[in-house]
Amino acid sequence: MTTENEPRRPKRDLPEWDLTVLSAADIAPGMRRVVLTAPGLAQMDYRPGQAFCLQMPLPEGGTGRRDYTIRALDRKRAELSIDFVLHGDTPSPSWARTVRPGASIKARGPRGRTVVDPAADWHLFLADETGLPAVLHMLETLPTGVRAIALLDVGGGEDELPCETQADLSVEWLHRGAAKPGTGTAILDRLAQPAFPPGRGQAYVVGETSNVRAQRHHLITRGFERGQIASGGYWRPGRIGGHDHVDD
Repeated sequence: MTTENEPRRPKRDLPEWDLTVLSAADIAPGMRRVVLTAPGLAQMDYRPGQAFCLQMPLPEGGTGRRDYTIRALDRKRAELSIDFVLHGDTPSPSWARTVRPGASIKARGPRGRTVVDPAADWHLFLADETGLPAVLHMLETLPTGVRAIALLDVGGGEDELPCETQADLSVEWLHRGAAKPGTGTAILDRLAQPAFPPGRGQAYVVGETSNVRAQRHHLITRGFERGQIASGGYWRPGRIGGHDHVDD
């Protein structure tokens, strides 16, 4: 991912979509995939790592905006997949648990100023489960043979997800066990161990905001320039919705 120089488009300026649910199924104990369709998806201007802003139904009525990364886009079938982490009973996971085929939801997007940097010699991906949809999709689109390293923090082996890629990928699934999401330091601890490959690397760091910030700072101490790190906080404990731009 690289952060581009053009300003981020306001949500009101993004294309609006009327999405219809085709299916919803668990793909891991804490992850549920919803497949949606809409006219025009085949022609959508989209890059892996970008997100839709969903108009999520709220218990008290009305809707709230929630950003979710697109996990996959099948242009031939005009279908896209969004993976929902089933943490708590907030509106988004509650909707994902109960939604049925035929239901509709409005969205705007896609948007996101992050793309895989084709000039990088190698790529480093750091994420907890909330970042898996973005990371796995980007890994799947890397060119054949390009070097990539992924350190992925999940609860246990049952939370590991498949990734089919032509890249030269080394992936480590770091299991935090009974520790609560967002409280572990497994990625940071693992980062302190290896030497990085030679050449210019590009890092992609997503997940719980405080962990993302700590991992970003560590990479800077290891010689990464700020422009070589694309980072975003996808969640914070106790907060409903919202993303943090972590660029300090």
